[in-house]
Amino acid sequence: MGRGNSIEQTLAERAGLPFVAVPAAPVRGAGPVRLVVNVANLVRGAYRAAGALRRLRPGAIFATGGYVSVPVVVAGWLLRIPSLIYLPDMEPGLAVRALARIATRVAVTAQEAARHFRAAKVIVTGYPVREEFLALDRAAARQALSLSDDKVVLVFGGSRGASALNKAVESALEEILELAQLVHVCGEGDYPALSARRASLPADKQARYRLFAYLHDLPAAVVAADLVVSRAGASVLGEFPAAGVPSILVPYPYAGRHQMVNARYLADHGAAIVIENDRVGADLLPAVRSLLADDARREAMRENARRLARPDAAHALARALRALPAGKGV
Repeated sequence: MGRGNSIEQTLAERAGLPFVAVPAAPVRGAGPVRLVVNVANLVRGAYRAAGALRRLRPGAIFATGGYVSVPVVVAGWLLRIPSLIYLPDMEPGLAVRALARIATRVAVTAQEAARHFRAAKVIVTGYPVREEFLALDRAAARQALSLSDDKVVLVFGGSRGASALNKAVESALEEILELAQLVHVCGEGDYPALSARRASLPADKQARYRLFAYLHDLPAAVVAADLVVSRAGASVLGEFPAAGVPSILVPYPYAGRHQMVNARYLADHGAAIVIENDRVGADLLPAVRSLLADDARREAMRENARRLARPDAAHALARALRALPAGKGV
């Protein structure tokens, strides 16, 4: 279940999974009129979720936070279906804080996040990642993306891209390509302009610049990279440690503070450095240049990232789901 016409719907359907669209809307930051409309959407979503749950008769609900989880978990609670809320970030948002009160159990990525919940209800599982992040070796990953043995920088702004990162890369593009091959996942919005910029490069630099609006084979790009530049959504807490890759993180500043907390967690463990969003244009190229020139530092960051990996996270979450008490029936 999730938002209709969304990336999660696209990915679920691409994987052959049934998908139920549920109306939902955020309440954080909404003005009075919008707040009333969004609360009405949540109520409508709970009604639709309840109908789907009665039809599907699940043994449990697994929710990954965010406002779209609210109507589903509330509907499940009313129908006495046990639920496991998973917090992928290091700090819960409003939805997870609220849902944790009615959820059967709460799972978190790292021990530092457990302090936000009642000890009797919380379990530390790690962040689940696709098997490719653990199983791919660098040579196979580079072959999959037709990359040479030269250094590789991956820039990734999330499924919709990140304009601040894209602009910083565009302004320093030729300098970065002198230092390394560049795999750039830019999102649909900036792809036309960046594609035109790529076409303006000399042929040798075009060959070193792999540009994608969206990349389904992201594990190969992460494993192939000597350095990743990205936002600091929750996936960086699992995927970068699993691949053992050093990173430059640029937290998105306009959706709460969770990305900064995620980034600081990796930085405090010596696996990443953090650049604030309003400094990325000035600081990105010097940071990339410095890290690519320092093999020993990158290797230390790589080892520090690996120490944070939890390869059994998906199994731990599955065990937690199986251990939930039986529901009362729908």
